[in-house]
Amino acid sequence: MQVEMKEPLRIIQVVNVRWFNATAWYGLSLARLLQDAGHTVRVLGLSGTESFARAQGMGLEVLPLDLNTLSPARLPSLLRSIRSLIREFRPQVVNCHRGEGLVLWGLCKPKKQPFALVRTRGDQRPPKANPINRALHARLVDALIATNSRTARQCRELLGVRQDSGPDGEQDKVFMIPGGVDTARFAPDPAGRAGVRERYGFAADDLVVGLLGRFDAVKGQKELIEAVRQVRAARAQNFLERRIRLMLIGFSATETQETVQGWIQEAGLCDVAVITGTVADVPAHISALDMGIIASQGSEAIARAALEMMACRVPLAGTDVGVMPDLLSSDALAPAGDAAALAALLERGLCDAAFLPALRKQQALRMQTLSNDCFLEQTLKVYASVLERRSTGRMISTARG
Repeated sequence: MQVEMKEPLRIIQVVNVRWFNATAWYGLSLARLLQDAGHTVRVLGLSGTESFARAQGMGLEVLPLDLNTLSPARLPSLLRSIRSLIREFRPQVVNCHRGEGLVLWGLCKPKKQPFALVRTRGDQRPPKANPINRALHARLVDALIATNSRTARQCRELLGVRQDSGPDGEQDKVFMIPGGVDTARFAPDPAGRAGVRERYGFAADDLVVGLLGRFDAVKGQKELIEAVRQVRAARAQNFLERRIRLMLIGFSATETQETVQGWIQEAGLCDVAVITGTVADVPAHISALDMGIIASQGSEAIARAALEMMACRVPLAGTDVGVMPDLLSSDALAPAGDAAALAALLERGLCDAAFLPALRKQQALRMQTLSNDCFLEQTLKVYASVLERRSTGRMISTARG
C-alpha cells in the first residue's frame, strides 16, 4: 500500500553516531530516501565524525549537535539549541536513532502543535527497564521502531508498552522495520561474477562461500574458517571431488587482515581461501558467491550485508542472531558460535542439490518487502499514523504501572 501524504513533511533525523556503523547507515539511508521523496529533512550529527562526513557526502543537510556530551555545564546551551531548531524548522517528526538525548527532545516538545517523537532502536542490547526509561517511552515517545522482531518484543516487555484501544481497534506503539537495500545497485551481476571468479581462480564447479563484513570477532570470520576446515576434512576422507572455496570480502578493523590470514593458515586453508580487502565492486564480489554466510556471534540488529547478498540473489545462511531469524527460514540458521552446525549448513550447500535453490526462492519472496521503496513506505506509514493520532488527540500508548 502506497502511503499518501497531503504535503511534504518536515523531518529531523537524529543520527548522533560517531562511526559509520549499521545504525548510522540505517538513519542516513532513511534520511536520503525521505529527501529524495520530496520531504524536507535535516540530519543532526556529531561534528568531525565519520558518520557526519558520510551524511554530507550523501547530499544531506547535516547540522552539528553534541547530544552525546556528558558535561552538565553544556546542558543549558544544548537545550537552547534544540528549542531554537524547533522554533525555526518546526519539525513534524523527530526520529532519534540512539538513546542519548532522547529525553531532551521529549522535554523540549512544545505544548502547542508538538512534533511526533519517534525512537528507532537498532541495538542488540535490551532496553533498560528502569522507571525513568519506561515513563519516557510511555509519555514522550509517540512510536518506537525496532529493526528486528526480537528487539520489538523486548521493547514491549521491558518498557511496558501496551496497545491503545480506539475506534479503529487496537493500535500498537511498537513497529518492526528492518531497513531496506538499493535493489538497483545490489542485483545479480553475471559478468562481474565471471570476472571475480576468474581473478581468484575459482573453478566453475567450486562451491564458493563467502562472508561480507569488517574483520571483527563478532562477525564470526574465525568460526566460518573452522566450519570450512571441518567440511574440507570430512570431504577429503570421503574422496569427494567438488571443492569448497572461501572468500572473505572484508578489511582490517578490530582484527587485522594479518590476524585473519593467520587463522586461515592454522586451519590449513591457504589453498582454498582468499581475502579481498576493500573492494569497489561489491555487487560483483557478492555475485561471485554460490552461498553467502552471516556467521556473526552477536549484533546483526541491522543486517546490511545480509540484505545486500539477498538482493544479489545469493542463497544465504547464517547464525540465529539479531534480525537473521526475521530474514531467513529456520533451516538456513545455525546457533551462534557453533562451528559444527555452520559446517552442516555448508555441507548441505555442497551435497544437497535442492538446498540452495530452495533458499534462493524463499529469500526472493522475502526481498519483496526489503527494497528501499518498502523501507520508505513502511516508515512513512508509521509517521502518518502517529501524526494522525496526534491530530485526533488520541494517545498511542501508556505504560503498565
